[in-house]
Amino acid sequence: MQNKQAMKLDIHLTDAAIARMREQSLKQDCAGIRLSVKETGCSGMEYVVDFSDTPKTGDFVLPFDGFSLYVDAGSYEKALKGLTMDFQQDALSSGFVFINPNKKGECGCGVSFSV
Repeated sequence: MQNKQAMKLDIHLTDAAIARMREQSLKQDCAGIRLSVKETGCSGMEYVVDFSDTPKTGDFVLPFDGFSLYVDAGSYEKALKGLTMDFQQDALSSGFVFINPNKKGECGCGVSFSV
């Protein structure tokens, strides 16, 4: 199976998320960032964001200026359709924020979620 170009993939990144991903890709000297979910935690699933030079077989590929976002196809079908990723920073913390219309619940600490 070949990597899929994601012309109509329903995942959105805010300008802040794009800027942070570009910055981190350059800092890590890698071509892209891979987005997936894994089964874990008390609510069932957790987002996984990893640096990667190449997509895995079957990944969707979203090219951006300075990096590519590789989206695991199985995770997309299971939990990522319609996802919006943002990056937020304040005086005490910073991190990606996932706005997921598929989310039905989450654990008390906010790490894992269910669909």
